[in-house]
Amino acid sequence: MIKWLFLLSLFTAMCLFALAFAVTRIENVQHAQNREQMIKNAAHPLKPKTAVIYFSRSGNTGILAQHIAHSENADLFEIDAEDYALGIPGWMSALKDARNHVAKISPTRINLNGYDKVYLGAPIWLYSPAPPIWQFVQNADLTEKDVILFNSFNSKFEQRFIDDFALLVQAKGAKSFAHQYIKRGRMGSQISTEQMLADFDSQQPK
Repeated sequence: MIKWLFLLSLFTAMCLFALAFAVTRIENVQHAQNREQMIKNAAHPLKPKTAVIYFSRSGNTGILAQHIAHSENADLFEIDAEDYALGIPGWMSALKDARNHVAKISPTRINLNGYDKVYLGAPIWLYSPAPPIWQFVQNADLTEKDVILFNSFNSKFEQRFIDDFALLVQAKGAKSFAHQYIKRGRMGSQISTEQMLADFDSQQPK
């Protein structure tokens, strides 16, 4: 009787050992395979499908652009326009050119191949998107892109200018157009950055 109990215990132990060996071997194989895949993914990260492109003079639109890029896991590109640099000369140029659709910008073009969605951001100057973003679209190929214009402003915008911008975007091949915006308020009475971003997030593109 004792002999049979010993043999049964030995058999049970051998079965448990075999099971443990099989499980750990499978785990080791899976770990190696998963580790290799993780290394591949790290070495070749998925390219973002969204681009956020913006011009910002005082930084309000820039803050929005960065916020959108983080939210969308998007690539972020800034458009520079030296004629509208901070300071009195830049402010006077901005006032003079506010409703122009032509501007000296850098870069003049951005390769948008591989992006499905493109956000275009600019402040509103005299009720119209600032000239650099118009110039960028005139230089761009937006074929089959979903385009979203986003603006920050002190007082208001006029829909006719947004409609004209939509026509230009569509003429450049865009698949769709939408508009998002936020009123920051006049100098000295602006809402906080946190409130601006929260209000922007609560709004649906139109």
